[in-house]
Amino acid sequence: MINFIKTIKEDIASVFQRDPAARNVFEVITTYPGIHAILIHRISHVLWRWKLKWLARVNSNIGRLLTGIEIHPGATIGRRFFIDHGMGVVIGETAEIGDDCTIYHGVTLGGTSWNKGKRHPTLSDFVVVGAGAKVLGPITVGMAARIGSNAVVVKDVPEEATVVGVPGRTIFSSEEKAKASEQQKQREKFAEKLGFDAYGATQDMPDPVATAINNMLDHIHLMDKQMENMCKSLKQLGSEIDIEKLPDLGPCEIDGSSDSKEEGLK
Repeated sequence: MINFIKTIKEDIASVFQRDPAARNVFEVITTYPGIHAILIHRISHVLWRWKLKWLARVNSNIGRLLTGIEIHPGATIGRRFFIDHGMGVVIGETAEIGDDCTIYHGVTLGGTSWNKGKRHPTLSDFVVVGAGAKVLGPITVGMAARIGSNAVVVKDVPEEATVVGVPGRTIFSSEEKAKASEQQKQREKFAEKLGFDAYGATQDMPDPVATAINNMLDHIHLMDKQMENMCKSLKQLGSEIDIEKLPDLGPCEIDGSSDSKEEGLK
């Protein structure tokens, strides 16, 4: 009983960490349907484990009528779980949710088959699932992963990855983030050299225009390096290169080779 009360207190405290609209404990307890749904589910889950399954289902249905949130009493939910807004959330029987997870309204943690056994997803710790997202099947969402709004996820998600779209696709995993960060720095340097504002060429959003700009910068950078190498090779062969000197694009160096480029084009 003491552990149950402690868990509920942690659920309430988590609201203040993740919802700036929360003002005081009384308001959270009396007006937050997410808290009501979690409280009712924790009671239902205890009844389910005690083999009082009909009573657990009745209690769960009462919670659904009061909150618009449907959580099967068999679902396993960790500590400090937060459901923001909550209307339309569905969590299946064999779903497992780790600690410190957050989901928004319209989220479904559902199954893809009628077979008994494990058929719903497992969310590791610190996972965030955006509004309207559907996470389906006995898949695992890695620790600290992010599921974008309205995404449909039917495959395992790596740790710290971000998933968007239908079907869900991983736009950044933990390994890709380090690589992309270095690549983005190179893009920003080259964009600055061209006198281009790279604000729109950001890696944070899967925007088609930003993606096109990034690809363009990568392509121009490769062409620039290839042209430099060609000029060097021709000069070594004794060829005279009659080419108009390119305008100065600024002091920024891509690979510390701005001097060698000017030399190759003379």
